[in-house]
Amino acid sequence: MTKEKDKAKDKNKTPTLLAHRGRAGSSDFGAVNPPVYHASTILFDSYEDIINNRGAFTYGRRGTPTTKALEDVISSLENADGTLLVPSGLAACTLTLLALCKQGDHVLVPDNAYESTRSFSQKVLPDFGIEAEIYDPTIKDISPLIRDNTALIFLESPGSQTFEVMDLQMIIKIAQENNILTAMDNTWASPLFCKPLDMDIDVSVQSATKYVSGHADCLLGYVSAHQNVYNRLKRMYGLLGLCVGPDDVALTLRGVRTLDVRLKRHQESALKIARWLEQQEQVLRVHHPALESHPQHHLWKRDFTGSGGLFAIELNPCREAQIAAMLDDMSLFGIGYSWGGYESLMIPVILLRELGPARGPLLRLHIGLEDVEDLLEDLSEGFKRFDKART
Repeated sequence: MTKEKDKAKDKNKTPTLLAHRGRAGSSDFGAVNPPVYHASTILFDSYEDIINNRGAFTYGRRGTPTTKALEDVISSLENADGTLLVPSGLAACTLTLLALCKQGDHVLVPDNAYESTRSFSQKVLPDFGIEAEIYDPTIKDISPLIRDNTALIFLESPGSQTFEVMDLQMIIKIAQENNILTAMDNTWASPLFCKPLDMDIDVSVQSATKYVSGHADCLLGYVSAHQNVYNRLKRMYGLLGLCVGPDDVALTLRGVRTLDVRLKRHQESALKIARWLEQQEQVLRVHHPALESHPQHHLWKRDFTGSGGLFAIELNPCREAQIAAMLDDMSLFGIGYSWGGYESLMIPVILLRELGPARGPLLRLHIGLEDVEDLLEDLSEGFKRFDKART
């Protein structure tokens, strides 16, 4: 595909981009989908070519036509100059932290960050001489936390367990005034419902294991950035030897084609269920940013264009046996980690931090693509078991 055609496609709306970017084209004999290249060695035509590193591809770890196709789709969605594919969402977070911080630096990490990101920041970064400071995601002014050696402010909004929405515009403004880079884990919203780079955040981090692939059958992450920061990420990416298997890339490329359609269904069903849960006597609070009852709903409404299927409910104080009785016999809600696939999930949340004045246990729900009335019936039966196990 020519650069002129690529530019024309970038002017199209998101559903069209998802359907047409990264397609195979005439170079692959008319196949709609790019071939899956299982390649490590790439042969050069001549001594001169290998000495001068000539060729679109040089070694499997550094990319193939399959990885380039997915990178092109994602960069188009993120409005990025470049995207790097990594083996998981956590790898995307850790690559960003290592690439943008050095010995002697100070990094700010939100209290509601993905547990593994937070653990890496507190347990691994200090070994590299990098100090990670945890901050309140609902902070009104981050200025007092800024130091002369602050190199990066990491963001995650909403948090994937407690769903606080950060004042992104405030943090971005202060970071820019102090020449500090910012990176955001945007997995909850996906690049369809929030575009960090368009908000002047420097790096968009995503666990493509979730909504981007969408079928609960592969592991993959990515980082997207504009050119100046992308070059720093790419250098560390190469030094760490990161790469992604071609089959996971192909599965993600397949999944991303339907991202727009799937997210609309996740959003619609999740909001209906969240509003129903607000009316249940067993539920103290529903933590869903798109609900008017959420304390940072105004920030979500300002910075996001939609919501997915992930949120949490805070139960009234209860016995552990009641939660077990509810979860153990759910028909449609599975008990399992991850989210973003077509299936509905529900798990207990074990917090590393306090959720304000939380009085009861948390359950995190992911609303899949099942019929919403069937899911409501499953939840209703679960609450009956919950009540029965009270004594």
